[in-house]
Amino acid sequence: GAVATAPAQMTTDFPFCRIVGQEDMKLAALLNAVDPAIGGVLVFGDRGTGKSTCIQSMKGVLPLIEVVKDDEYNSHPTDSTLQGPEAKLMSAKGERIATTKITTPIIQLPLGATEDKVCGTINMEEALLSGEKKFEPGLLAKANRGILFVDEINLMEDSLVDVVLDSAAGGYNKVEREGISAEHPAKYILIATGHPDEGEMRPQLLDRFGLFVTADTITNSTECTQMILDRMEYEEDAEEFCKKVEAEQKEIRDRIERARQLLPQVDVTEEHMLTVADICGRLGTEGIRGDLACIRAAKASAALDGRTEVSFDDLRQVVPLALGHRLKKDPTDPLFDSNRKSIVRKVLENVRKLREME
Repeated sequence: GAVATAPAQMTTDFPFCRIVGQEDMKLAALLNAVDPAIGGVLVFGDRGTGKSTCIQSMKGVLPLIEVVKDDEYNSHPTDSTLQGPEAKLMSAKGERIATTKITTPIIQLPLGATEDKVCGTINMEEALLSGEKKFEPGLLAKANRGILFVDEINLMEDSLVDVVLDSAAGGYNKVEREGISAEHPAKYILIATGHPDEGEMRPQLLDRFGLFVTADTITNSTECTQMILDRMEYEEDAEEFCKKVEAEQKEIRDRIERARQLLPQVDVTEEHMLTVADICGRLGTEGIRGDLACIRAAKASAALDGRTEVSFDDLRQVVPLALGHRLKKDPTDPLFDSNRKSIVRKVLENVRKLREME
């Protein structure tokens, strides 16, 4: 098909490469960008820790995606599992498809959003008058092949959270109204933030996220000063600031692109798989979601580093992010939430010592 000229990849969002601190959050976002099968990220933290800024800034470092021109679902030009109904029909008929390149969409789900706004709706009036099924796509359609960002997920209605999680897991969205149904692909990386003081999250909901990170307030005065200086310079002239750091942004973009290509060749030894299983067993995590997240994230970590073999250092980096939220909560420990990572790390090091002694 014809390819429209790609836009220069410059956004005026605050640049990802200049986000100071928040190493866990940046790593979790990059790992998911390399392998969306990891299952998204849940970010807990205080207000003003740059959670939203960090997620929106991903726009500038995610590689461009090729889509069918003027398509509401960001349809893939050739992969039918990622095509909306119109593009699918054009492909089936063998029609020539015009394509263009766009920045990876990052769609924010507003807190008060209705199910119709999120999932889309079937225009019943049109259906009854003309007999044609007219589906009006919602935010899940716009997020296809991109990122769906849910701020303050613990304040969202449970039924809506379930819909968002189900689509993220299944890769498609189905809407049914009065016996008429419509479905479309909704394959996105789900990134959500929460505030622990605003209510607990159901454990079965926590388990659905691949990785979990805590965004802490930056206390290092050098980092803090650097962040303030960058922010002031950015607010003075966003375009100029983004231009200045574009080379750094491109480096991250290229690294993600290379890692995606390398990922299928990355191997995990049986030894590392047994280590992960042992850690999950000792922590008492339920099911195999935790094991899968650990292994997928470790492979993505190796790929980001340009390696085809997972090392113990990869596990050391990702296992606390993949298992922290799957621990059984200790209601007697007021500091439990802030200690999740260190609990996992302790078990990880113990398992490593035991396996070295064998």
